[in-house]
Amino acid sequence: MVDTVSAESLLLRAGQGEDEAFADLYDLMAPRAYGICLRVLRDRAQAEEVAQEVLIEVWRTAARFDAQRGSALAWITTIAHRRAVDRVRSSQAAGDRERRAAAEADFTMDPVADAAARRIEHRQVRRCLKALTELQHRAVTLAYYGGYTYQQVAGLLDAAVPTVKSRIRDGLVKLRDCLEASR
Repeated sequence: MVDTVSAESLLLRAGQGEDEAFADLYDLMAPRAYGICLRVLRDRAQAEEVAQEVLIEVWRTAARFDAQRGSALAWITTIAHRRAVDRVRSSQAAGDRERRAAAEADFTMDPVADAAARRIEHRQVRRCLKALTELQHRAVTLAYYGGYTYQQVAGLLDAAVPTVKSRIRDGLVKLRDCLEASR
C-alpha cells in the first residue's frame, strides 16, 4: 500500500518546485495511476499514455494540492480515473462521429461514371439476350421489360403457362451464367 504520509509530503514538496520530490512521487504513484487507467481503458498502450498525462498534470498542478481536502493518493487517483474516463468518452465520441459521417456520406458515383457503367451493363445484357433461344428471348423480354404476367406472356406467345414459366426460368439461368462469365 502507498504510504499516504510520504505521498502527501512528496506532493507538497513537488508543489514547491522540488524536482527530486516529484521524481520520488512519480516512482511511488506511477504504478497506481497506470493500474487505474488500465482498468478503465483495457488497453495497455492507451493506459500508459494516459498515466503519463496524469503524472504530467500532477507535476504541473502540484501546488494546487490541498491536504485539508483529502490525501495525495485520493487526489492523484481521482485525476487518473477522470482522465481515463475522458479518454473512453473521447474514443466513443470519435467512433460515433465516424459512424454518423459514414451514414450521411453520399456514396453516389459521379454522373459520367454512373452513365458509363449503365451503358456497359446494358451492352452485356443485350449480348447475353442474343445468346438465348428465340422463345426464351421473347418470353424474358415480355415478362421483364414488358411487365407482363406469366398468363399474359402465355397469351401473347400462344403457349401454355407452364411452358412460358419454363422458358423464362431457363432463359434467366442462361442470362445469369452469361453475365457472370462476362465479369
